[in-house]
Amino acid sequence: SADDPLNVGKRICTLQLDVYGIVLYAILTFMATVSMLVFLEECVYIYKKVPPKKKNLIIWVNGAAPVIASMSCMGMWIPRAVIVTDLTSATYFAMVVFKFLIMMLEEIGGDEAFVKRGEKHKLKISTGPCCCCCPCLPDVAITRRTLFLLKLGSFQFAILKLVFTIISLILWTNGNFSQQNMTITGASIWINPFVGILTIIGLWPVTMTFMHLRNTLQSIKIVPKYAMYQMLLIMTQLQTAIINILAMNKVIACSPPFSSPFRGYMLSQKLLILEMFIITLVNRLLYRRQYDPLPEEEPGDNENTKMVEITVSA
Repeated sequence: SADDPLNVGKRICTLQLDVYGIVLYAILTFMATVSMLVFLEECVYIYKKVPPKKKNLIIWVNGAAPVIASMSCMGMWIPRAVIVTDLTSATYFAMVVFKFLIMMLEEIGGDEAFVKRGEKHKLKISTGPCCCCCPCLPDVAITRRTLFLLKLGSFQFAILKLVFTIISLILWTNGNFSQQNMTITGASIWINPFVGILTIIGLWPVTMTFMHLRNTLQSIKIVPKYAMYQMLLIMTQLQTAIINILAMNKVIACSPPFSSPFRGYMLSQKLLILEMFIITLVNRLLYRRQYDPLPEEEPGDNENTKMVEITVSA
């Protein structure tokens, strides 16, 4: 297809960039490089200062923005790698969804502490992205089974996203997978909706856990951390999807020899580099701190309206 970025990828190498293009590419490459250097410096700090159980989790979560920025920079310079860079970024983010959930559990003290703190409270399940429009849903007791289901909900997204990424890459190498091919016989029209459903299911346990623990974890700035996690989701999933849809419908004008989808793809990569650079710097402020244990919960503490006390009838 003439609209496929893979078919016009070679052309960018044969065109001479003007002064504006050279400056723009240099600045964006510098941002991606700085993002990765900041992340590597933070890894050194985390390995020296953070308790062992939290090291890998925090590094995984912090690595999302630098990895996505690096993949976007690679895709900007090598447009033929569009499928590889996009799928790599999406797969890494799927792992971050699960790691963020486990990170919140470790910050509270681990599985045992989470279940113990939940003895007096119920878990509100009428939250986004699945059930925010269903306030009538009953709250559920926090048990080991509940905790297992929360973990399973996010873990399935991480594993199945990796599986679908491998399948997509195999189909792409055989010429059967293209994001622009939305016909009924194309692989993309079948894979993408299923991955979308998995994404919604995977995000739901993280939202429930955050709403349950947000007051308890205020001292470690869990609200801005969750906000950065949500920004990652919006920028990498929603923003990219909107740009792709606009480009496929020719809303983003073509500029010969580049088609509308190709220009939309390049715009998406450039925006992601800038946004991930900012998120990397903000995350450094949020995660580079002293990791002291949380204070014990007082008997009279009440989390908030999201943590409903269990009433025991006589």
